[in-house]
Amino acid sequence: MKYLVKIFVVTFFLIVSTSAFAEQKIVVLDMKYVLNKSKAGKGGQEFLEKKFKDNAKKLSGMQKALKKEETDLLKQKTVLSKEEYSKKTDALRKKVIEYQTQNRSSLDNLAKQRSEARNVMISKIEPIIDSYINENNISLVLYKKNVIGGSKEHDITDIIVEQLNKEFPSLNLK
Repeated sequence: MKYLVKIFVVTFFLIVSTSAFAEQKIVVLDMKYVLNKSKAGKGGQEFLEKKFKDNAKKLSGMQKALKKEETDLLKQKTVLSKEEYSKKTDALRKKVIEYQTQNRSSLDNLAKQRSEARNVMISKIEPIIDSYINENNISLVLYKKNVIGGSKEHDITDIIVEQLNKEFPSLNLK
């Protein structure tokens, strides 16, 4: 009789726990899409692209001027004394080093701004996801890049983008 009661209790718990697991709701989210296709994400990308192009244009002008200065200096090599030629080449090297420093600094600043903008976007997205999880009794949210397949009805990406567009329309980068 004891064994019969134990088997009955174990079977009961297995049935109850199986039905509890069956009610879990799992959804997927494409974070890359949310970051790139929301209004704030698009605005941030456009701003950073414009800044990159402006910096590239400015640096391109500096590079052309340095090349012109180099060709002029090579043309004058036979005319100038060794000391004067040496002074001018040293000055040109300093300008080239300054150009390279500005170029590196410009790219580092853009990378830093991009990273900060991404962090701001993620900090704004997280509460939206949390509220969606609580409102819809979701058990688990997976990144879409880590999922091999699934039905489209489990994808909440568009819903999160809509909500983000309402609550956070722009990044305000400077």
